[in-house]
Amino acid sequence: MGKKIWCINAVDSRTRYSLGSRLVWSRTLEEFEFFRELKNRIGEQVHEVFLQEKHKPLKERKLVTFVSDKLWQHRAAFNRHFYRIAKLVFGVPIACRQYGLKYNNNPIERHNEDIKQRYKTMRHFKSFASAEAFLTPRRTVHNFVRTHQGLKRTPAEAANIGLELGKNRLLNLIRLSVL
Repeated sequence: MGKKIWCINAVDSRTRYSLGSRLVWSRTLEEFEFFRELKNRIGEQVHEVFLQEKHKPLKERKLVTFVSDKLWQHRAAFNRHFYRIAKLVFGVPIACRQYGLKYNNNPIERHNEDIKQRYKTMRHFKSFASAEAFLTPRRTVHNFVRTHQGLKRTPAEAANIGLELGKNRLLNLIRLSVL
């Protein structure tokens, strides 16, 4: 294709469940509609946590925490969609443990590295559509089929998503999707 495409991802750090993925042509604020999609997907849960915690003093609240690198569009998009109901830890370097930071972005960096490794072996995508066609089923396989080495189960199982897929997860997932 010859042009850069950016892949924006969101991953739950506890379960490693991929919450969403979006390809964009540029990293402008308009392209960060991903946060609106994310709010549509998990906004209710984030708001429930906020409602449980809002009666506590500010310093004692345990809100859903988003961790981001230093890309300013992440902060602007977060503020537009989650500002009052969640917390953002912005500007986290990859090696943040050595700086004494509580939060890190290692789960998303690892997730992005998996995508990059697969992408390199494919020798690039020929079109935007082929990139999207690769990422959509990949996210499903990541969440429901592939066992995470650290968790010893799939991210969907870690997130208590109750699909009984048995031993042949992919085949049973396909059967469920056809029904």
